Amino acid sequence: MAEFTVSFDGFGPVQVPGGSLLTEAAVRAGVQIAQPCGGQGRCGRCAVQILGGADAAGGVRRRSTLRLSAADVAAGYALACQAVVEGDAQVSVPTQETLERALTTDRTAAEVTVPAGYDPQRDQTIRRLYLTLPPPSLDDQRDDWSRLQTAVRQQTGLENLQISLPLLRQLGSVLRAGEWQVTAVIATPQSPISNLPISQSPHLLTLLPGHTEIPLLGLAIDIGTTTVSVWLADLISGEVLAQAAEYNRQIRCGEDVISRVIYASKNNGQAELRHLVLQSINTLIERVGQKVGKDQRSEIRDLEIAQSPISNLQSHIYKATIVGNSIMMHLLLGIPAESIRLSPFVTAVNHPPVFTAAEIGLDMHPAGTVLCLPGVASYVGADITAGVLASGLDDALAVSLFMDIGTNGEIVLGGREWLVTCACSAGPAFEGAGVQDGMRATRGAIEEVWIDGRTAEPTWRVIGNDKPRGLCGSGLISLLAELFLTGVIDKGGHLNQHLATNRIRQGENGPEYVVAWGEESWHGRDIAITHVDIDNLIRAKAAVYAGMAVLADSVGLPLDSVEQVLIGGSFGKYINVEKGIQIGLLPDKPWEQFKFLGNTAVLGAYYALLSQTAQQRISDIAARMTYIELSADNSFYEAFTSALFLPHTEMDRFPSVAQEMEIERLEIRD
Repeated sequence: MAEFTVSFDGFGPVQVPGGSLLTEAAVRAGVQIAQPCGGQGRCGRCAVQILGGADAAGGVRRRSTLRLSAADVAAGYALACQAVVEGDAQVSVPTQETLERALTTDRTAAEVTVPAGYDPQRDQTIRRLYLTLPPPSLDDQRDDWSRLQTAVRQQTGLENLQISLPLLRQLGSVLRAGEWQVTAVIATPQSPISNLPISQSPHLLTLLPGHTEIPLLGLAIDIGTTTVSVWLADLISGEVLAQAAEYNRQIRCGEDVISRVIYASKNNGQAELRHLVLQSINTLIERVGQKVGKDQRSEIRDLEIAQSPISNLQSHIYKATIVGNSIMMHLLLGIPAESIRLSPFVTAVNHPPVFTAAEIGLDMHPAGTVLCLPGVASYVGADITAGVLASGLDDALAVSLFMDIGTNGEIVLGGREWLVTCACSAGPAFEGAGVQDGMRATRGAIEEVWIDGRTAEPTWRVIGNDKPRGLCGSGLISLLAELFLTGVIDKGGHLNQHLATNRIRQGENGPEYVVAWGEESWHGRDIAITHVDIDNLIRAKAAVYAGMAVLADSVGLPLDSVEQVLIGGSFGKYINVEKGIQIGLLPDKPWEQFKFLGNTAVLGAYYALLSQTAQQRISDIAARMTYIELSADNSFYEAFTSALFLPHTEMDRFPSVAQEMEIERLEIRD
């Protein structure tokens, strides 16, 4: 097969076989090109310019020009994921969208209180022991390992203590360096002090000479489709020492889970996605370590010995609990996830066994225990079971609704007596993807909009008080509600092109409403929402509302009977309840019945990190949940169709919105 030379700006040329995609050439050259749709050619964000090619796009054949205008094609632009190399080519890659990690972290940090009554001796599975062993003699010639096992058994009752070969090699020198006084760190997956059974043999993680207060640290990790969050905690006090978050680096391979599953099935995609999420997590582990106070870090360094497997604070991280949706968990573990997106939508595993950090690749003590908490089904993962624990839903007396809205909308209905759950594909619109001028919630994103009903003129608030660059999820919800209430769009989402305003115009993709003119924006281009964007948002909100309605119908309850709505997830924290109700995303209930809980997934992981009782409770939650597969339920399609209007075809479901519409009309008339 013939090979051709592809050159990227600032990078050396690479040789690729004819028929390769430009994205494959980019990987070989070390060039990062974002593919939010997973390389399906739907999003248009991997557009690159073929230099000197003009219409022919020299050396490259376009399989698709979706999202490219005639002017783009004439200028030599092509979608990298749909561009086939058929000759030598020189490629220019436009500046990719940057992710502002500090802003993300600031917007997701939370005040955390140690659970009342936390007792590490009772609750914790990582234990620090101070041991004094009788020295060997001619009368006591037991081997060193038997001597240590006996000391542990006498102090704790633990039987069958295990040790790794590298630690066994150091055992004799450590015992003698400490003159038979040592500090041991032992992992006991279930503590003998509790009433829970011991499910696995205890394992010696670290042995240090002398009696020293070696720190015991742990990690709570939430692998979100968009954002990864890591909390560093002291396992003795239970205190959260530091928090950090950043965008999941897998985003460039697909902004939604299905796009990533498709990407994983191509070439070396699965290994690449695993590498990217590990990079995200390990970067955050390093960052939370850096956030710990200098005094504490120097104290930890003083305690380290040459045998320590990692010569920094990370060597004292002995435990991690991980949550995430089912696909994120599979991608982390390198388990093929293709079966999740294909009927009958089955996971490889819902409750993974305990692993070591070395097996997974986490930058912590290599023998440290890693617990991937249990999920329920293909689209209801450990982030939801942990979120239910953190929200208290599983112990609630009142009928409650828990929801986590992101690229997927996971919903749980019930309380202490019963739990039913489902997942609806909201798509990436609420995260700013799949929208012409959508963006993530970073600096420059419009996060709230108000429209004057008389003039159709907008005002907006921007994250960071900067010039606007685009619209994030909360801004899109706010904008959609304002467009509807002021009559700029009708209940079907169609723009009123008879209004006396230049904000409504015909764009390349049909009618659109201009939110910000080019002279007002950061990049000098108009920021607009198109009819296609509006339709995508309506479909996304309809899917979420229909999911809630189907869950309520499945147990014979009207949605109105729900007594409280608990909203988890970092995105949910920024939803304006009023606007959410006005577009029919949230049920029409008094504001005081809504509770915004922030990132319940990582909070639940933190509780499980500290307490084996919390860990068991999450397992019980997963076992108690009845999962409803909406794709196999005809009632979902009917509920979805009914919700494809603003706020709904049945206005009696939204009395407060009807009242607000009447007030708005009176104000416009006056």
